[in-house]
Amino acid sequence: MSVWDDVVGQAKVVASFQAAARAARLSAAAHASGAPAVDASAMTHAWLVTGPPGSGRSVAARAFAAALQCTGEIPGCGVCKACRDVMSGSHPDVVRLATEKLLITMDEVKALIGEAQRRPWTGRWRVILVEDADRMAERTTNVLLKSIEEPPPQTVWILCTPSADDVLPTIRSRCRLVTLRIPPADAVAELLVRRDGADPELAARAARASQSHIGLARHLAVDSGAWERRRRLLLAPISLRSVGDAVLAAADLVEAAEAEATQSTAERDAAEKAALLRALGVEDGTRVPPSLRAQVRQLEEDQKRRARRARTDVLDRAMIDLLSFYRDVLAVQLGSDVEQVNIDLSEAVEQVAASTGPRQSLARIGAIEECRNRLRSNAAPLLAVESLMVQLRPQA
Repeated sequence: MSVWDDVVGQAKVVASFQAAARAARLSAAAHASGAPAVDASAMTHAWLVTGPPGSGRSVAARAFAAALQCTGEIPGCGVCKACRDVMSGSHPDVVRLATEKLLITMDEVKALIGEAQRRPWTGRWRVILVEDADRMAERTTNVLLKSIEEPPPQTVWILCTPSADDVLPTIRSRCRLVTLRIPPADAVAELLVRRDGADPELAARAARASQSHIGLARHLAVDSGAWERRRRLLLAPISLRSVGDAVLAAADLVEAAEAEATQSTAERDAAEKAALLRALGVEDGTRVPPSLRAQVRQLEEDQKRRARRARTDVLDRAMIDLLSFYRDVLAVQLGSDVEQVNIDLSEAVEQVAASTGPRQSLARIGAIEECRNRLRSNAAPLLAVESLMVQLRPQA
């Protein structure tokens, strides 16, 4: 057992992080004993961890943070208290920011900078882990620059983004870049079986259908209704015969996304509100005093932003599934021998491939990517999906 067990298919990244953790430990030991300095070139004070969605960026970054704090014989042992605390999110010297809103706010970044200036409480390092660094506006990112460029001696910054281009060049140039790749499908399937107890055959099918996206694969492997919802989504564009049909299909998709997002956040929202009211001394069933309503409103606003983010994530997952379908169609049209993603829908793939040409498939793939960009830029979801469905419908 080690902290690296869930970092699947990333041998080079794990080796790089392990070398850095060993160098950091040797350097700290030499400094504490007054011995001559050791070569610590494998370690640096700022890291930029990139990789495609579902590759495990956050998991790898958290494992690295645990290895830096580890007190076991080998950094990242996974057994010592420091490793366990980091992996569970309770270590006092690992500050993690993972937003559930569309953007990280300026106040959140300023709070991180304040945390970075503190000395470690119990660990060797003060680790500041930002899992969604791509969700910072340019003005917000600029505030980080000096802290990342000249942090205190025992502070380490770890930023996670899908691509190095998602942060400013000034930030990128001050970080060591570590890039994750898409993990092999068999490695993702093995993880689902080992960690989530999934059926091996279902895990392999989910890993292939998700194109090795670990989060999506888990969703397909553990949610009994996910496959049927996915099937309906992928077959819906084939049955569209008019613009009216496309508009109705778009409404159904957005409504389903709203329902799934609400289901995933409702219980948590209620628990958070109940906890806040208890902390404020407000009894169940009583009105909130005017002097306390601002705090309750702030929580409700944060929950609304989180719900919008959840809806966007559900819709983006649907877009990824649609991309996989038209990727299969294009592969058939071009006579490629690559393995299909949607083997269970091979008949539908063949039907669409025979009735259209590669140019139409490329146009549809482009339309799906454009819809994803619109959804990420906070466009009205219904309008964005309506436009997409109109472009996906079969042409007369």
